[in-house]
Amino acid sequence: MKIEDIVNLTEGVLTNQPQVQAIEAATVYHSKVDHGDLFFSSSQEEIDKALENGAYAIVYDNDTIVKKDDEIAWIKVSDIQLAAIKLLRYVILKKEAKFYYLLEHEMSFLKMILTHKSNISFIADDWRKAFEQILNSDDILFVGTDKALMQMIKPDVLRLNREVEGYAISDTLFRTTFKVGGFVYQEKEVAPFHLEYLLRVVDFCNREELPYSVDRVRYTKHFVPVFIDGNLNATRPSQTDKVVIFTDNLPDIEKAREYVKRSTMWVKSIVLTPPKTKVPGIDRPHWFESEEEVREILKSIHFNYAFIYNADKSILNTIKEEYSLF
Repeated sequence: MKIEDIVNLTEGVLTNQPQVQAIEAATVYHSKVDHGDLFFSSSQEEIDKALENGAYAIVYDNDTIVKKDDEIAWIKVSDIQLAAIKLLRYVILKKEAKFYYLLEHEMSFLKMILTHKSNISFIADDWRKAFEQILNSDDILFVGTDKALMQMIKPDVLRLNREVEGYAISDTLFRTTFKVGGFVYQEKEVAPFHLEYLLRVVDFCNREELPYSVDRVRYTKHFVPVFIDGNLNATRPSQTDKVVIFTDNLPDIEKAREYVKRSTMWVKSIVLTPPKTKVPGIDRPHWFESEEEVREILKSIHFNYAFIYNADKSILNTIKEEYSLF
């Protein structure tokens, strides 16, 4: 690519009269710079190392940068991240690539049911990693969960369809029987309020001709139930009336508690969170600061369902990693 094209694409200013006229490739990591490359950075140390590696052009936004080589191109921009993204947009247009913004739950199900991931790229939330992924990938289908970043890369970023095929036949809080694509899936490990995310992903896979299997579905990291006895040991549901549900988001707690209230009036539920966490509909959740506090709360308070926010199931050291719910 010609230097003048880079200046135009990044909306930068060429601050010198370089000997070089074009670059071979681009990167945001000095360790990846090769002879003839373009390098994006605001760090003097990184730029110096890039020069040692043979950089032909530097895009920077720091006025204090010392230009130690007048033969290469120095392009000053207002914002280094935005400049890199503008270059990406040009690459995307040439590729005719598709970009989808997915919710975290949708992404979890997509990664779960895909049987091959060779023709789709999962964009990192870090813009530098995303830059490298897109620039160096031959894929034309990209998905990511960082809304701001995805919209920056592709202002008209796509979303999964809301109106899709499929519906629930029966459900409990921990299992759902549903129909999609002409098939009935019996008692899959899907919370009923997660089914909509799964169905959108199935529709997406069908539309984009991605290979998948709904039989791979199980609980996502967002909602992990573990049945326990009075000693906090994992056990079968038929042998206990206690279940601990680990979540990484508050909306799932709210939806699950609403489901419990509608379907089972006698169930007593409690919510455990880190200090000062505000949970909708809960005036006083049980706050914990350590694993030991979690265990003490679960041992001392009567409950049927305990929702634990922002903690892994390993916080209960008596629960084994491998367990069977049914």
